[in-house]
Amino acid sequence: MKPSDVLIKPILSEKANKQSEKMNRYTFVVDRKANKLEIKKAVESFYGVQVEVVNTMVMPSKLKAKYTKAGFIVGRKPAKKKAIVTIAEGESIDLYTTV
Repeated sequence: MKPSDVLIKPILSEKANKQSEKMNRYTFVVDRKANKLEIKKAVESFYGVQVEVVNTMVMPSKLKAKYTKAGFIVGRKPAKKKAIVTIAEGESIDLYTTV
């Protein structure tokens, strides 16, 4: 798997921003088939930082429903995989310029 296919997008939320400021942890949505070694190589090659730890989690799909003029529409949002990457002390990633 190519490094460009592994990382889909960074997660920019209040919790992710707080973790990046205090603990040097950055959160990304990654490909479902990517493993921890591939994620580590992709982050190191794209952002030029030293990765210490990679934690992954698979978020299950969610059921979504809405009421419209046509009636009640039910569907599912797809499952996704998140990776929380801890980088070395003293290094940082500027996610706002790369979005």
